[in-house]
Amino acid sequence: MLRVRDDFLRAHLAIAALFCFLGFQYATWVSRLPALKADFELSDGQIGLLLMASGIGAAASFPLVATMMKRYGSRTLATVSAIVLGLVLGGFALAPNFAVLLLVAALDGVAVGFLNVAMNAQGAALEVRFGRTAMSRLHATFSAGLGLAALLASGVNIVTTTLSAHFAIAVAVLALLLLLAGTGMLADEPQSAEADRTADRESAEAASGAAEATPPKRRGIPLPSRITIWMGVAMVFGTITEGAMNDWSALYLKNVVHASPQLAPLGIAVISVMMVVARLFADGWRTRFGDGPIVRVGSTVAGLGLALALLVGGVVPALIGFACVGLGIAAVTPCVYVAAARQGSDALALVAATGTTGLLAGPAVIGFVANATGLAWGMGVVAASALVVALCSTRIAWPTLDAAQAPGTSDPVLREA
Repeated sequence: MLRVRDDFLRAHLAIAALFCFLGFQYATWVSRLPALKADFELSDGQIGLLLMASGIGAAASFPLVATMMKRYGSRTLATVSAIVLGLVLGGFALAPNFAVLLLVAALDGVAVGFLNVAMNAQGAALEVRFGRTAMSRLHATFSAGLGLAALLASGVNIVTTTLSAHFAIAVAVLALLLLLAGTGMLADEPQSAEADRTADRESAEAASGAAEATPPKRRGIPLPSRITIWMGVAMVFGTITEGAMNDWSALYLKNVVHASPQLAPLGIAVISVMMVVARLFADGWRTRFGDGPIVRVGSTVAGLGLALALLVGGVVPALIGFACVGLGIAAVTPCVYVAAARQGSDALALVAATGTTGLLAGPAVIGFVANATGLAWGMGVVAASALVVALCSTRIAWPTLDAAQAPGTSDPVLREA
């Protein structure tokens, strides 16, 4: 029993380092969007196009990630994509013009798509293999990475505004996180195709209790079930809310409510701190109230809190509204990932891909809205997105805790995520 616990803690820490890595890398460059905008003399629409390029890269990764996972496994895919993401920061710092910047953003999206699927496959496998909930805490480390990157950006801004110096420090931090991740990621365990189909069928039956347990297939490509589609929609709008706040909060504080350059990056920090706190407690809330109520109430708090902050205006109301978003949206993605994992490996891959696409492409849409009508209206779209999540949550068959798999059983999602 002690050995099992030690194995769980080692794997949990290693996988948490991956989540922290992705959050830190992502927030490092989006927290410097004001600097990129100034250096390249970009409009809000061009910032939106930059973010759209990243989203296109994420969408392009989806057809490839399943093949890459089958061929190399989640551990190798996570390692390689993390190395690419470290190099991408250098690309952002050294890009000579906007065209190259767009290519760097697209590459970032591809690597984020790969790492997102791989690390969530590792997280789902951790819960299955050891029979313990962990996904919310893993996502808390993603939020912690966002917050740490935002605080680093704020601190570096006090000393220098040079992107290359900031990103060099960030790459050193990322290297340490990747080394930590390499100490305990779960090994990939290949399964027969029949075993994977059986696991997917049993997971779907436990989640839906209906005849749609096995999605219809056409020419060997599984079609998503209705439940999976609702999960994908919830994930898209949930990650739009989360990603847009990370991408646009600094610009909103600086350009709309006229916060100082030192305060502007703290919008991301406030969101991240609240998300970390909420996700640390989310597994307990799931046990007490169930996943569905947590997602419904949380997304409603996020949407209404941000909408009220936008109506009132000002730096303090904005930070309070951002805190509501961080608190309310925190449990959405962990709960949806867990529900998708219970549906099987194909559902997990699809939901992870839609989540990555929403996280990266959604904020670009906010940029286009901001360019046409103003950033305050763009942030209003974010508030509406959170309320859409609340609506979608009523259509999802949320898994119950008694569906957890006992320790020591094989893992259906580690390789074919």
